Amino acid sequence: MRKLRKHFEEDDEDHIDESWLIPYADLMTLLLALFIVLFAASNINISKYEAIMNALKSELTGSKVENNQKGLAPIPSSKSPAKVPQKQEPIKSKEEIELDNLKGKLQKYIADNGLKAVITLADTKRGVEVTLQEVILFDSGKADLKSNSFQTLDGLVGLINTVPNPISIEGYTDNVPVGKSGFPSNWELSSARAVSVLHYFESKRIASNRLQFTGFGESHPLYLNDTKEHRQENRRVKIVILRAN
Repeated sequence: MRKLRKHFEEDDEDHIDESWLIPYADLMTLLLALFIVLFAASNINISKYEAIMNALKSELTGSKVENNQKGLAPIPSSKSPAKVPQKQEPIKSKEEIELDNLKGKLQKYIADNGLKAVITLADTKRGVEVTLQEVILFDSGKADLKSNSFQTLDGLVGLINTVPNPISIEGYTDNVPVGKSGFPSNWELSSARAVSVLHYFESKRIASNRLQFTGFGESHPLYLNDTKEHRQENRRVKIVILRAN
């Protein structure tokens, strides 16, 4: 019995103490986590990196984390709202600027001379359109300019001649037959009226190569030819300062 007891005591003395393995394994785990953090540091933001390092420091030293960003989840950084891109206005060409200025001057001329009732102005794709009613230019059924129309036309010529654009002069009538006016039809009457204005512009030194005319007769009416007032509106001459492009 004594011999057996002695054998067990010798075995106990030969047994190695392995209690150090537990803290060693914890240390290795923490070191592995540290290297993972260092590897990923280049892909995270500063606030998240600091939060992770504080967490590791707390685990390694047992100290309390004083940072408000505790743990591994950082507070998301506040970002200013994305700016909505503003639509830029297209840059106007020299021609467009000149036509805009001309339109403003024509509007002022019409208003200052009390001509709104007989002259209208429009800015269209074709160009700046100045429409004069028959009553300011011609007697009924006639194609000769009235003498009292010269002053009005002179004012328009002075403004129109400030731009180099081509000019189209267009005549329109109502659907009433021309009768004894001396013209075969409204086609000829409308054309003759447009030509009269063209010749007047040419006499005021508007280059002839800028001028053209068209007679539309009773086609393209503004209104139905069902009343006296509507027929009067349809009898007109349109001066179009054309866009070059």
